[in-house]
Amino acid sequence: MFCCLMTANVSALYHKAPHPNQILDEMTCEIDAVNKRYVLLLNHKYLEKATINRELKTAITFEQKVDLLIRKDQIQEEIKLLQFENANDISKIRYLKGLQIIKILYEKVLSLDHHFASVRTLNEINKISNPNQYPEYGKLREILNAKRDKKFAVDLTSMLGGNTVVSVVQTLTNMIGSSLTREEKENEIKNVECILDFTLRMQNDLNNIYFETAFLQSGNDKIKEDIELLFKDYTKPIGYSSTLEVCRTNDDWETINQKIEEYLTKVKTSTGTAQYKMQVNMEFPIDRLLQFITQYNNFIDQGEKFYEKFKIILDSYENEKQCETQLPQEYKKLKSDIDIAIQKFNTAYKPVEVNGTKMKEILYGLNEFE
Repeated sequence: MFCCLMTANVSALYHKAPHPNQILDEMTCEIDAVNKRYVLLLNHKYLEKATINRELKTAITFEQKVDLLIRKDQIQEEIKLLQFENANDISKIRYLKGLQIIKILYEKVLSLDHHFASVRTLNEINKISNPNQYPEYGKLREILNAKRDKKFAVDLTSMLGGNTVVSVVQTLTNMIGSSLTREEKENEIKNVECILDFTLRMQNDLNNIYFETAFLQSGNDKIKEDIELLFKDYTKPIGYSSTLEVCRTNDDWETINQKIEEYLTKVKTSTGTAQYKMQVNMEFPIDRLLQFITQYNNFIDQGEKFYEKFKIILDSYENEKQCETQLPQEYKKLKSDIDIAIQKFNTAYKPVEVNGTKMKEILYGLNEFE
């Protein structure tokens, strides 16, 4: 399996990766490289320790035994130091890669926000699903208004007049009672039959697409709030106080770079409880990141299913081929938007792969090498 060279440095924050999965693969390689390097160093120390144990068994003088025991204690301390440095290097890799993932996912969340905002608005959906918005239908109503029997005609209120079903019923009723000839009536019906068929069949479905898209957008707003809170908690231990939005807007990753280096230096120079606490403060946000990744993945899966449903709805209009030339461009554009959205959910927004081995790697810094 291909494995990268170790690149666990903060400059990686500036390299834009196409997807978090690539960052996780890089993390695996870097953790693997670190562990292999420390295994070699630790094995060398274990061999030294084993040699000293053998020499202790054959040592004759008191001075020889004391020297060997002192050296053995030194080696044991060196082993502990190497184990600490190993864990510290892995924590650094995981922390940095986690920060990269947050940065990338935030861009995806912002992109989704833009996507939902650009999807057909309620006004545009209304244009597609309401026959009153079609010039041909408006022309028919004008003709019937002029030809109707004013003695029996009733004018609808603006509210009822805007209702699709009521408007269509009134139009057809006025046509029956109008002075148009039978041939004229048939011709006028023929001019709007596709419009009436499409709008009456699809109005509820189109409205459902709008409201369910609004639901998805609301969900994305929640995702955006959560990742911004995650970033705040993630960078709090290193002393960074700006929001994710401000950091992105000002391209302030260099400041985070400095904060991380300063924090890692303090970890190395600290001892006892203080050192352990600082390590935990770097480890804990990883669990929060995993929780967010799960939330993000569920949302993307949900979004893809919704858009697959939208596609089925839009493809369900049975007279599409027959009425193709009379269907509104907005309808065709909406179908195109749905297809593009499904493709994006499968590529640009696709879930982060954190199951099985990768979950273990992120949580504990463990990999198959160990």
